[in-house]
Amino acid sequence: MEVEIISKECIKPSSPTPPNLRTHKLSLLDQIDAAAHFPLIIFYPMNQSTSHAAVDNFFQRSQLLKQSLSEVLTRFYVFAGTIKDNLSIDCNDKGVYYLEARVNCRLVDCLSQPNLPSFEKFIPRDYTWKETGAGDDHVAMIKVTSFTCGGMAIGILVSHMIADGTSLNIFLKGWAAMARKACDEAVYPNFDAPSIFPQNVACLREEASFMSFCRPFLKLGKFTTRRIVFDASAITSLKAKATSKSVQNPTRVEVVSALLWKCIMAASNQKSGIQSQGPTFITLSVNLRGRAAPPLPESSIGNLYWRAGALCTPEEMELAYMVSKLREAITNVSPGFVKGLQGDGGFHKLCEHVKAMAGACSSATNSCGMDYIGFTSWCNFGVYDIDFGWGKPVWVSCIGLNEDLDLRFPSTIALMDTRSVGGIEAWLYLDKEVMAILAQDKEILALGSWDPSPIN
Repeated sequence: MEVEIISKECIKPSSPTPPNLRTHKLSLLDQIDAAAHFPLIIFYPMNQSTSHAAVDNFFQRSQLLKQSLSEVLTRFYVFAGTIKDNLSIDCNDKGVYYLEARVNCRLVDCLSQPNLPSFEKFIPRDYTWKETGAGDDHVAMIKVTSFTCGGMAIGILVSHMIADGTSLNIFLKGWAAMARKACDEAVYPNFDAPSIFPQNVACLREEASFMSFCRPFLKLGKFTTRRIVFDASAITSLKAKATSKSVQNPTRVEVVSALLWKCIMAASNQKSGIQSQGPTFITLSVNLRGRAAPPLPESSIGNLYWRAGALCTPEEMELAYMVSKLREAITNVSPGFVKGLQGDGGFHKLCEHVKAMAGACSSATNSCGMDYIGFTSWCNFGVYDIDFGWGKPVWVSCIGLNEDLDLRFPSTIALMDTRSVGGIEAWLYLDKEVMAILAQDKEILALGSWDPSPIN
């Protein structure tokens, strides 16, 4: 599958950013995240209600996307800036780097048997400001690709220095509402996070940062990406197995995370070939917006999440127990926890929390070492409701997760909604040997489907 670039340009805000907003400081929570871009690809079918040819249809859609993007960037002005340094974004209206491309195949052919590595071609990963002569790294990049049938793929890359998954979702909803001229659904982003969680210059060299905690688990190796889809009935079955006195209402994210945690531990144990496998520590990203007191606006932009951590040994690999461990970790991200990260004392509290996680891991590690799994959830984001005026997506993909990190997490998993209500699509980025063993796991085979076509 060859993707041909048709055009490259920078989409700038339709109105200039005021001088008093030209520098956006990163918050404390932004500082501790990886300086990487994370991807999303949204696939849209041909609009069956139009009689236009595929080429004309794509041109009209792309013109609408560019015009509405320019308009919405006046509100999301930080996304149109460039990365100035490790502490701030230069909101200089350089614009979002925007590519148009085409591929010589139909959307249905591309998605009927998805070749995940080839989907990298739908995201603007290899294009930077240096190629446009502007010099600095941009905050956001977009690539719109047309299929011969009139379908299209919108690939987005956004810097993790300024945005988490919720922030990207807020931006996409605002952009889509602008394209549809849906004034009643207009989105007004909130950029107050740096004043609530003030940055700390010492965080740049502090060894207690979260990235320092993760460093022992980062390694070079042969990794692969695969998908497992759990439909609503499978998740209902999982919930029944995972219900206990301590957790009487497990969520679908909790039960799927616990199942994968359990099965990956077993696969890693089988790969190592030793009888006494070490513990596995997992983190699950928890949105802080609704857990603050009072709650932060849902439209708040920034990395407003925390990685709740839980530890489990091979002797504790029972689904209900692992769900209870997850619930305990999530519950600990309380209003009081969020309050502690705010204000001038937030950096000190953040260091305490990270050191506590490192200490728990250190005390539990035996001679066999310890594994780590990083979970993130995009469930309940409403990504299948993103409508630019020609209907809802046929599929949403996050292929490419962590690809721009030279050092890779041994195991990284992203959970997303399926197009059908109540399901979960798990994107697994694992060691190839572990993945091969996991693919034969009978419990997963009984509940999930490996790499199914998203359009069946």
